[in-house]
Amino acid sequence: MDQITHAATQPVVHTVSGSLRGLRDGAANVFRGIPYAAAPVGELRWRAPRPFPAWTSVREATEFGPAAPQAGPADVADIVSIGGAPEPTSEDCLTLNIWTPIDTTRPAPVMVWLHGGSNRMGAGSLPFYDGGAFARDGVVLVSVNYRLGQFGFFAHPALTAEAPVDEPLGNQGLLDQIAALEWVRAHIAAFGGDAANITLFGESAGGLDILALMTTSQASGLFHKVIVQSGGGWLPATPLKTAYQRGLATAAAIGLTNADAGALRAVPSASLTAVESAFGPVIDGRLLDQDPISAFANGDFTDVPMMIGVNSGEDSLLNYGGGLKRFGQLIKPNAKLAKLYPEAAGDEEQLIRLGFRDFGFAAPARWVASRPRRAKAWLYAFDYVEETRRDAMLRASHAAEIFHVFEALDHRPDDPPPATVADRAISTAIHARWVDFAKTGSPGADWPVYRPADDAWMVFNETPGGEVRRGWWKAPLDHHGRKGGLLILLLRIRDRLRTLFSAKVA
Repeated sequence: MDQITHAATQPVVHTVSGSLRGLRDGAANVFRGIPYAAAPVGELRWRAPRPFPAWTSVREATEFGPAAPQAGPADVADIVSIGGAPEPTSEDCLTLNIWTPIDTTRPAPVMVWLHGGSNRMGAGSLPFYDGGAFARDGVVLVSVNYRLGQFGFFAHPALTAEAPVDEPLGNQGLLDQIAALEWVRAHIAAFGGDAANITLFGESAGGLDILALMTTSQASGLFHKVIVQSGGGWLPATPLKTAYQRGLATAAAIGLTNADAGALRAVPSASLTAVESAFGPVIDGRLLDQDPISAFANGDFTDVPMMIGVNSGEDSLLNYGGGLKRFGQLIKPNAKLAKLYPEAAGDEEQLIRLGFRDFGFAAPARWVASRPRRAKAWLYAFDYVEETRRDAMLRASHAAEIFHVFEALDHRPDDPPPATVADRAISTAIHARWVDFAKTGSPGADWPVYRPADDAWMVFNETPGGEVRRGWWKAPLDHHGRKGGLLILLLRIRDRLRTLFSAKVA
């Protein structure tokens, strides 16, 4: 049936849950702040998401929903400048936003965006995630808010004691993402989208979460292609025991040393947000029964077409949170490293930065792309710095590709000088690659499928559309690949021992 009523400025869509009134914005009909799950507050704090009840009257969908409660590194005064969301924030944050083409003659491909922010900050409503360019080019774009930080990746023995035996633990953010994908599958046809052609894409923590979702059966069938932007691939998930330790430390920090679940749920959200910790997927034996790294090594992942890549300046992440000092202790700027990076010889800081980029992002991305699979994978490196920024920047910083993917150069949070004609040409070409992948399952005939023997990268530089380079960063990536191999072996042994121990206890 015809589910969208095309009014001049206020389109109405009729879904199985109820009708929504959006707005016309340029070449898109936009529907904002759509609830895809019940508010995770009160007794539902830290529980798996519950369905949002259907409604009967037309629901307004012209305003974004609030972002999840969040906090950034202690040494960053304004997290909005690094991709955090401004107020208002609320625990009642499980909403999504949809940009859909105004005129569609057939179901359009769908792209679902998971924002980055270390799983502790960000929102799908940020202006540089505007989906208007995708809708203009015939794609339905969905952006998602999900629980973050202490609300999205929190485990505590008191919560486990009251949880149903099959309910996942410590992975509330991942469960929200799954619930959003289930909602999209059930509702997107009403917006002109093709529920059988969904591309899941995300950056940084969003990309990392996608890799985790690819290894859990609960997300199987909810997406058909993936794009992982700066998601790495070798950041280990958190064992449940470690997640418990973090949860107990958080409770102790707010004065709850022997807390029950009720006492934890009564803590004001601001008190929880203020407690520093680390956040990410948890190996709970229910949603994730092994580390996603082990799963990829074992071939236990959803085998769908994939684009995966890295930026040449991922080391910009070291500029806050004490990152440079912390990783300088792990990545020793020695003679071996200097030989791998002759362009940085004699500059210890640059050696640390390049080592961080390659071990943390580039080498694992190449490793993920090289996993034996039936579906195809494509590997990229984003190495373009806007013309007006080249005096201050050596390389393309972490998250810099987002503004090109979304054609959002005018919405950067750091308020740079206006983009040039050349900058916009690069954006147009890169955006087209993402659109082509969503529509056809390939980013272009000139971009070779990744095979380890060929080691072909698409390098996005000053050449619009990119340039195929073989053996990009080969010597350092081979070196870090050998180190990564040891990490992978240790994680697989750990997961095997956990499985054997669990079976013995059972």
